[in-house]
Amino acid sequence: MSGTVESAGTEAACRRPDRQGGTAPPEAPTGQLRPARGALLDAALRVFTERGYTDAGLAEIAARSGIRVGSLFQHYGGKRGLYLALWEEFREEQERRTAAALASLRGRGVEDPVAVFLAGARAYLEGVWDNRPLVRLLDQDDGPAGFDALRRQWDRAWVRRNARLLKVDERQRTGRVRVIVLTTVIGGAARELGDCADGTEAREIVDEVCGILGHLTARPG
Repeated sequence: MSGTVESAGTEAACRRPDRQGGTAPPEAPTGQLRPARGALLDAALRVFTERGYTDAGLAEIAARSGIRVGSLFQHYGGKRGLYLALWEEFREEQERRTAAALASLRGRGVEDPVAVFLAGARAYLEGVWDNRPLVRLLDQDDGPAGFDALRRQWDRAWVRRNARLLKVDERQRTGRVRVIVLTTVIGGAARELGDCADGTEAREIVDEVCGILGHLTARPG
């Protein structure tokens, strides 16, 4: 699960599913694409959540979205494309959310790397709670072929960006391990948030995790 990031564009290996392999359909005007794609993604999330990725059917997704199966293939190329588009949409939203939090902090003149990192971590975890149905789906061991490899690539990129936020030299093993530990704490908290009973419990977890991260990043003395 990707986390505290500064918007850095989309990694080459994680491009939009309808552009992989050079098979994307001709682009239509954005205003025409957005409603259909949004309806398909909403329907796909509901069906994937209820049935799991493996047992989800394209006919049911199309029926729930009110859009023909042929249009589904045109926009996303099939079930795998829908799943990866949901993942990418979540990542992009999280990037926007954390980037806004960092910009707000820096706009107030705060440049301390730890403070900036903690602000990004909080924004990311709050985004996890807001998107918990999708987070629970992505955390299941039931995704399309190759998804785990894509997620590992993104997680490595996430560690690199966190290292830049904290101004840690990744070339040094101790610095790299430190950032990996911090990133892993955020990822583990994200999984717990997906199972929270209510907003009060979720806020308690976010506060607790940010306290732990603050302790782990505190400078000696």
